[in-house]
Amino acid sequence: QVHLVESGGGLVQPGGSLRLSCLTSGFIFSNYVMSWYRQAPGKERELVAAITSDGGSTNYASSMKGRSTISRDNAKKTVYLQMNSLKPEDTAVYYCKAVGLKPLWHEYWGQGTQVTVSS
Repeated sequence: QVHLVESGGGLVQPGGSLRLSCLTSGFIFSNYVMSWYRQAPGKERELVAAITSDGGSTNYASSMKGRSTISRDNAKKTVYLQMNSLKPEDTAVYYCKAVGLKPLWHEYWGQGTQVTVSS
């Protein structure tokens, strides 16, 4: 059974940092592109960052570029999102997603972790 479990969210003051983790099981993690999405109240879910299966390439949304770092540890089957200089507009539920390409394109989602940036 596939599981993606996010952790590390919470309440942080503006300018603060958080490190999110997504621990996975039930699939071959090293074969999957991993990404982080977020969804703020009343808004659509949006991509935050993505990383290729070998960790060799990353991509960031413009809103988070320079303030976040996505990384992965294939041995631990975990993907991370380090977020710095957090702003109130970063408040959202953050989800991790796994995308596999074989035999057909498919994806798995976690349940999300709440990040609240407020003073």
